[in-house]
Amino acid sequence: MTEQLRRKLSDSPVARWTALLIVAFTMMMGYYITYQMSPLESLLESPVASGGMNWTSTEYGFFSGSYGFINVFLLMLFFGGLILDKMGVRFTGILACSLMVAGVLMMYYAVTFITPDAATHVNLPLLGLPDMMLKRQVIYSALGFAVFGVGNEMCGITVSKVMVKWFTGHEMALAMGIQVGLARLGTGAAMSVSLPLALRHSLSAPLLLSFVLISAALLFYIVYCVMDRRLEKSAPATAQQGTDDDESFRFSDILVTIKSPGFWLVTLLCLLFYSAMNPFFNFAPKLMIVKYGISESLAGLIPAIIPFGSIVLTPLFGTIYDRRGFGATLIIIGTLLMAVVHFVFSLPLHSSLLAVSMMVILGLAFSLVPSALWPSVPKIIPLRRLGTAYGMIFFIQNIGLMAVRMLIGRVNETDPSYTRSMTIFALFGAAAFISALLLYATDKRKKYGLQKPNIKE
Repeated sequence: MTEQLRRKLSDSPVARWTALLIVAFTMMMGYYITYQMSPLESLLESPVASGGMNWTSTEYGFFSGSYGFINVFLLMLFFGGLILDKMGVRFTGILACSLMVAGVLMMYYAVTFITPDAATHVNLPLLGLPDMMLKRQVIYSALGFAVFGVGNEMCGITVSKVMVKWFTGHEMALAMGIQVGLARLGTGAAMSVSLPLALRHSLSAPLLLSFVLISAALLFYIVYCVMDRRLEKSAPATAQQGTDDDESFRFSDILVTIKSPGFWLVTLLCLLFYSAMNPFFNFAPKLMIVKYGISESLAGLIPAIIPFGSIVLTPLFGTIYDRRGFGATLIIIGTLLMAVVHFVFSLPLHSSLLAVSMMVILGLAFSLVPSALWPSVPKIIPLRRLGTAYGMIFFIQNIGLMAVRMLIGRVNETDPSYTRSMTIFALFGAAAFISALLLYATDKRKKYGLQKPNIKE
């Protein structure tokens, strides 16, 4: 798309905010499904006679980590970024949503129709599972979650490029903040709704609801595609003739991207920050039960403080970045808060009030970093190679998410007190803080403009 056409589209406030709300709804449904099983860990590990599936902590960790299997081992996020830059946001978004629908169907089939008694011998030393038995239900659930993970991550990079397309020169950080906030609403809803729904009906009920929601997300994205195409056709013919050389993607751009120190620092920050946050959500409800004595029916509500708080805070910090700047500073503060909270969780303190207080602070960190981190990427990487850059960032991030989820599952098997696992999260937080300081220093040297406002007067 040419610069002239992009400006015509984005200069219409109604058009760009409508586009944002549609694609943000799609991501909200994706995040809901990503975390729908997190509050169910204790129920999944309960005996079959009690309504559970008799999974072990290792099996739950294997399932949680399976989200990134295909993305990591088949390089799907890297190829997804290439597909996005070559085929555009409409084709890639519909493909991504379709994969999410297929993945949810596979998980629903596994939990509903495969008995938890049947097991299969596996030998996966690369995944930390050498010569052991795994339930077939776990394996098929993991396969479905892996297919869903391909679609959800591909959708994530597509939505990111949609927002850059529509909001460059406008309220970029606010738009990304709203999208992140709505995604957190999906996370919070999953943490709050899944367990009561499963207890009232069955373990398959949350998955059936997920199928309905992700099917609606696919329909919403199709609506966006129709709107996007119609608006392009309404632009002047001169704005639609071909693509400028400066805007067309070239495979040589990959080499340019990987030579950028800013790109690698942002990638490292994403790897460390989200490895300390997203896997924490998978295990936080059980942490509340085991360490802080929260009842099982309420255990998911305490971690839900984090995403629900970010619904308001992320757009607020995004507005600050848009109008005042200080993107790198916001990231530094957020990573520091995260490291401190995880360190406190690792201490032998068992106050439920302390747990709630730490969740509030962690929610602040979870708003500060994304509100500044994602809008900073387009300042470092040009639009024509942005999809590939996002794909590479998400690919490396998925390696961390997969490995950490499986690691924490095994660690909790041997140390159910959560002391070791929370220490691991604290170390990731400390490393993220150091990376944020390095990004701040690199920005001063390379003049990316991370400390400058996004809105151009």
